[in-house]
Amino acid sequence: MSSPELTDQEYSTLLVFRAELRRFLRWSEQRAGDVGLTAAQHQLLLAIRGHLDPGGPSIGEIAEYLCARHHSVVQLIDRTEQLGLVARNREEGKDRRVVRLTLTEAGEQTLALLSATHVEELRRLTPLVDVLADLIAMPRAR
Repeated sequence: MSSPELTDQEYSTLLVFRAELRRFLRWSEQRAGDVGLTAAQHQLLLAIRGHLDPGGPSIGEIAEYLCARHHSVVQLIDRTEQLGLVARNREEGKDRRVVRLTLTEAGEQTLALLSATHVEELRRLTPLVDVLADLIAMPRAR
């Protein structure tokens, strides 16, 4: 299978996008570190808060959000729970084996602080996303 030839400009745009994406991820890791979290713990808090079910996500759902294995997520939850940022809750009703996760007040406050700075940084990167959208929308020469 042959792949289409990219232009120099397309390669350059991809380079800029990937470099900025890496810078953003590094910046995000540093912001998490500033509040005593790992990047994975920050992502865990966001996965819990961003989940739309008011009962909270299950461990399996968190594993999907984080693209991680169940046992790795359990260890991450253990460490984050020890910090007082998340709580486990047994599901009410027929299957009490299902554990749902919620943020504690400290977890809510920590995530709110991180999220506010992240939204500002993403606003700064909006022009980059626009450039990428333009690249994707460009018709391909055949």
